[in-house]
Amino acid sequence: MASVSTYLNFSNQTEEAFLFYKKVFGTEFTAPGIRRYGEMPPMEGMPSTPEDLKNLVMHVELPITGGHLLMGTDAPEQMGFKVTFGNNIHIQLMPDTKEETKQLFDALSKDGAVEMELQDMFWGAYFGSCTDKFGVKWMFNCLYQQ
Repeated sequence: MASVSTYLNFSNQTEEAFLFYKKVFGTEFTAPGIRRYGEMPPMEGMPSTPEDLKNLVMHVELPITGGHLLMGTDAPEQMGFKVTFGNNIHIQLMPDTKEETKQLFDALSKDGAVEMELQDMFWGAYFGSCTDKFGVKWMFNCLYQQ
């Protein structure tokens, strides 16, 4: 089923922040819990994950209120990220189909900027991100069976 969630980027504070949010909302992380960069499989053409980054949070999800999911990641500068106020929050859309994902991505990125082209990812999703012409950041994560 299609859904919308909020995705937060942190400068190596994701675990601390999400443990705090977990306590505040009294909920548990969705399975499989906190995923680490060290769990990421090697990707063709990409360097391996540096040792000092392997324990950082690659992805975590926490249900908060009204069925809303709060998601997050560490965004280390060594991997090309620079977290600043304004680029640390994305609205994440999880459409039901690749076609709907592409349609929304194309419409929202028009006259904006593509951060990552839509592509099939190792976690079983058609994924991409963009910033619309108003500066709002969007992520697209269409889950499918590989």
